[in-house]
Amino acid sequence: MSTEYRINDRIRVSEVRLVGPSGETVGIVPTADALRLAQEADLDLVEIAPMARPPVCKLMDYGKFKYENAQKAREARRNQTNVIIKEMKLRPKIDAHDYETKKGHVIRFLKAGDKVKITIMFRGREQHRPELGFRLLQKLAEDVTELGFIESSPKQDGRNMIMVLGPHKKKAEAKADHLVVRAEKEAERAAHVAEEQAERDAAHAAGPVAAKKERGRSENLDPEIEA
Repeated sequence: MSTEYRINDRIRVSEVRLVGPSGETVGIVPTADALRLAQEADLDLVEIAPMARPPVCKLMDYGKFKYENAQKAREARRNQTNVIIKEMKLRPKIDAHDYETKKGHVIRFLKAGDKVKITIMFRGREQHRPELGFRLLQKLAEDVTELGFIESSPKQDGRNMIMVLGPHKKKAEAKADHLVVRAEKEAERAAHVAEEQAERDAAHAAGPVAAKKERGRSENLDPEIEA
């Protein structure tokens, strides 16, 4: 949210606590004197703390101040990452193949820098064996320990048990790593295509010469024809 400051003639109080352009404290002065000092320095008088008594004002280049604040806000938005929580549901008696499939999804999410909410769903008598779900969650956390960590420990929530895994890498870092890997693959693919093209060009260039030599050899081997 942008903040609008009162500046110059819009400051209607009788006196202000004045701060100089370098941050030095001038003291409490009449507003008219502060405006005169601002005009002499070719600066603006900006009210930076309107709730103070008296309000605090500073001498500054207001246009430059607004530009720098806009730049900082833009940079903050650029560096901001949206936290995405993926969800993966498992049964306490999941078979080995399904477990490996689910674990593969969790690995992919963590590599992308996303959090993963793991939910163990209990049914019927399984609700009386919460240790099954706990051991499964612990096993999964250990299997992906290189990519993520337990951000929220396993907790019982009605018929479910929930654990949240957080990625070691932030979203921006994971995205940057993905771009590097993709660039390397594209470069490798381009080099392979260039190599194949070079081989085809070499074979095409050598083709007519090889054919001519082959024809000459066959003619010399014919005993009915004089060399």
